Amino acid sequence: MPSAPIVRHSLHESLVAPLREMILQGELRPGEKVPEEQLCERFGVSRTPIREALKVLAAEGVLQILPHRGAIVARITEEQIEELFPIMASLERLAGLLACARASDADIARVRALHDRMMEYFEKGEEVEYLRQNRLIHESFFEIAGNVTLSAFYQQILTRIHACRFVVRKSREHWAAAVVEHNAMIEALEARDAPRLAALLETHVMGTTSGIARAFINRTSAEAPAEPADERGVARGRRTSTSEPV
Repeated sequence: MPSAPIVRHSLHESLVAPLREMILQGELRPGEKVPEEQLCERFGVSRTPIREALKVLAAEGVLQILPHRGAIVARITEEQIEELFPIMASLERLAGLLACARASDADIARVRALHDRMMEYFEKGEEVEYLRQNRLIHESFFEIAGNVTLSAFYQQILTRIHACRFVVRKSREHWAAAVVEHNAMIEALEARDAPRLAALLETHVMGTTSGIARAFINRTSAEAPAEPADERGVARGRRTSTSEPV
């Protein structure tokens, strides 16, 4: 029998996923310069594959590559929230409908366990771990839904809004509201109430999550230092960046 073709991936392609995950996990934060030298040491590679991987992420809108300054993690804007959050909400709504239709008792028990663990971290005030469990719960809905294309679209949008979903620190008010909504979600899943779970997920994204993102933008805009100017008094990074802020 003829052997299957061997798929060969370049070195920079193998670096894209871990670099993207560093951004999703908040290890590289919006507005920060990407530390190329540290990444070379971490992955045991030269700068060339690192820079090629960064170009891929810049094309996705996750990074900006600025002349003479290297790559920085892109900041999300109000316009991006208006554009991307309704798409995310629609994807989550569909995932909720499909998950309720397909979920086994074991699937529901797994999501309940993630939820209970997330609540433990909430009670302890451990937000980093809370956010990690939160992300796993939302990803579980897509896994249970069993639609590969839907999951791919979700990951694509999630990458674009990175820090505003499962990284940014919440106000106490936002955090409490998110917990109430998550309690209602798990109850809807356990009842296999597909319309209710779908509506809760959509409202969660467009309400609490969107509010957290806008608060994050306002806070980081106030904290962000001014762009250094060049010899003509023009702010560097605003003239020739390779991608718009995300």
